Amino acid sequence: MTQARSKTNLNAVLAIAGGMFLLARLARRHSPARGRRHPEAGKTGLNPTQHKVVVVGAGFGGLQASLRFARCAGIDLTLIDAHNHHLFQPLLYQVATAALSPSDIASPVRGIIPASSHARVIMATVTGVNIESRHVVCDVGAIPYDDLIIATGSRPSYFRHPDWAQAAHSLKTLDDALDVRTRILGAFERASTAGNLDERARQLTFVLVGGGPTGVEMAGSIAELVRDTLPRDYGTAASEARIILIEAGPRVLNGFPPDLSRNAAQALASLGVEIRTGSRVTGIDRARVSLHNESIPAATVLWTAGTEATPVAEWLGVKPGHGGRVPVDANLSVADHPEIRVIGDAALVTGQDGKPLPGLAPVAKQQGRYVSRIIIGRLAGRRLSPFRYRDYGNLATIGRNRAVAEFGRVHLTGTPAWLAWAAAHIFFLISYRNRVMVTAQWAFTYATRRRGGQLITGRSSEGSATMALLPGHPPPVAKPG
Repeated sequence: MTQARSKTNLNAVLAIAGGMFLLARLARRHSPARGRRHPEAGKTGLNPTQHKVVVVGAGFGGLQASLRFARCAGIDLTLIDAHNHHLFQPLLYQVATAALSPSDIASPVRGIIPASSHARVIMATVTGVNIESRHVVCDVGAIPYDDLIIATGSRPSYFRHPDWAQAAHSLKTLDDALDVRTRILGAFERASTAGNLDERARQLTFVLVGGGPTGVEMAGSIAELVRDTLPRDYGTAASEARIILIEAGPRVLNGFPPDLSRNAAQALASLGVEIRTGSRVTGIDRARVSLHNESIPAATVLWTAGTEATPVAEWLGVKPGHGGRVPVDANLSVADHPEIRVIGDAALVTGQDGKPLPGLAPVAKQQGRYVSRIIIGRLAGRRLSPFRYRDYGNLATIGRNRAVAEFGRVHLTGTPAWLAWAAAHIFFLISYRNRVMVTAQWAFTYATRRRGGQLITGRSSEGSATMALLPGHPPPVAKPG
């Protein structure tokens, strides 16, 4: 019986891995980084140093635009980002839960943008924009532009409670993911040496605030880590762990149809996740999370709720819209400044239904492609129609063979939705290496229920404070100066 089950699992893994590998090969063939020069390249009649395009942000939107500009000989491209890598944020939570390694979902920007005499990448922090002189102000100097594209994304919003950031940890960068991974794994280490049952219970309680796609996927991933992997390492501590997902609204995945939302909640419950809907957080500190009718002692609190735009509106001197976003017109330009375009999470764009477009990777990628086409087309004497977002569907995974997918009127759940989710994420990873590595890691985890990233690479402040209370561990001494 066991041999038959093992053989079935092996066949399933080989089939999945083979399918993902073929998909990775297909995605590589259609990868924008491998494309030929843009058809309008060299047709503008401009010297490469004449028309300067500056792109701020190497996320989904900024990178899509930059890839097209880098293949156009009539444009002098400068791409600015505070980091030297492009990050595939939809899988960031899997780094935080030890399912993937940082290099599996990140690629150096200089390895993506083709090297040329008219394209350069600068690692710098932007602090403002001088609209009058047309310069981007950053910590390495002022960068001149003729056309400016701002794609700096979003940052966590704690709903007018900035002090909550000290205890509720967000997930936006690789550093954030590694810190969260250290906190999750470190909690089990601290629980194993806890001096009393109350402290042990607090260490083994994980609270996630926000029941959107990030919160649901993160909760499911932690639950699978606790249920399938950690019992071999920490014994009964894993069975004592609590994962609590708090959502202020009436249901999780509020942006999905009600039937898919219910399915996701049932899948989370089957993994042991406790869901609190209709619950507003009233306070967060290092010891507990307070609700309007409950107080939950917890050592690890993860913020998966609201976000707000980076301070682009402040840079441009315009009045921000909802969530701090910059209102733009149908061509994604800022009012009275057609040479400045804002895309992605930092832009407030209205869809055909009159509602703001969501801050999703597909939206940013389509906007990045659009602004590159409209600028290149204008230099070639052509005009393009206004931006129109094409919604190809929504996906969210809860865990192994558990997912929900919406493709118009077609709704999928369970294994079919999970395979669709996996295929979509493999396809949209930026590099062939990333696709192969993620496929291999997922196949390994599917076959063994083990995770290859269970490394505690640093010690959180929670861990340092706890260790200081143990015999033989003196409290840390403050360094002078």
